[in-house]
Amino acid sequence: MKIENCHTADIPEIFRLYRIASAYQKSKETVVIWPEFEQQLVETEIAENRQWKLIINDEIACIWATTFSDEQIWGEKNNDAAIYIHRIATNPNFRGKNFIAIIVDWAKKYAAENGKDFVRLDTLGNNSKLIAHYTNAGFSFLGMFDLNDTQGLPDHYHNAPACLFEIKC
Repeated sequence: MKIENCHTADIPEIFRLYRIASAYQKSKETVVIWPEFEQQLVETEIAENRQWKLIINDEIACIWATTFSDEQIWGEKNNDAAIYIHRIATNPNFRGKNFIAIIVDWAKKYAAENGKDFVRLDTLGNNSKLIAHYTNAGFSFLGMFDLNDTQGLPDHYHNAPACLFEIKC
């Protein structure tokens, strides 16, 4: 198992995993379902080394994106030194492997290497199972917040409150 940055050649697999995640969200009747993300978003993340993959036996098992700033979602808390994780999607061939624990361990090390004090993530709507999943992984649930400015954010941020989570490193 290894974690490394995604490459442009991974884009078809990234979007395949996003589509699978959206279908899974729909089948579970979650509050918010991911839209079709813009390819330019992923291309930019790859170019900036912010799109990640967990590889097992030469297969992408899980993907996620990171950023060091997330002001539209985190408001004043964005002034804290933090790494923000977005769009965790798991290959269905590896579902149930608790990759969030692996991502948390990796993110804490990555945060420390980059002088960050927090690992943060968000989800949308009152998804009690996902809230429990993230708190079981060590995140503190900070609550649900209405976002004031969603312009430029992916579509799923426009109509649901954000659930914010963090781990102090």
